[in-house]
Amino acid sequence: MIKRCAIQWLMLGWLILPSLAFAESAVDRLNTFVQEVSQLEADFQQTVIDTDGQVVEEATGQFLLSRPGKFRWDYETPFPQQIVADGERIWFYDVDLEQITVKLQDEALAETPAGLLSGNTLPEAEYDIQELESEDDLQWVRLVPKADDNNYQTVALAFDEKGIREMLMVDSFDQRTRLVFKNLKINPDLPASRFEFKAPSGVDVVGDVP
Repeated sequence: MIKRCAIQWLMLGWLILPSLAFAESAVDRLNTFVQEVSQLEADFQQTVIDTDGQVVEEATGQFLLSRPGKFRWDYETPFPQQIVADGERIWFYDVDLEQITVKLQDEALAETPAGLLSGNTLPEAEYDIQELESEDDLQWVRLVPKADDNNYQTVALAFDEKGIREMLMVDSFDQRTRLVFKNLKINPDLPASRFEFKAPSGVDVVGDVP
């Protein structure tokens, strides 16, 4: 159950930017992402690291985004799960447990990295945005929540000249979640049906069911 909770992190963060000159700052690239990327598609690798520096979870899958307010995470390993936001609700489908949990999207995403991801406005009202030093040819920007009751201490994003490459989140328990993105596609004209969820027959559905 701990591992399953780790996968349902709802930190669903940032992804790719259009190709930009490397001289542009990471903050500029963040702004460009928010303003110019309406859809994207990518494969991801997720690693969760505890306070002792030990890897407690590794997962892979595919991510889709359609702004405003829609996204989809399809986890393939270590076990299949789906997280689908249709603009009104978020559907968490645990395939092995044959259970679906439904949450109202506005409530679930308030002041979370997932809310930052699916929105189309800059997060300056909720976060302090800090430019960090470059490291290993990556430019980093850090977002620090202004609210004291946020579940995350920081969200850091790494960019190269082609777009975002990594995302690192530190939660309120000092646990770190790292995302690496591959096979990125910008504005790929995703069909609306990819962000619709229909519960399979015989699966338990709980929560804010419409």
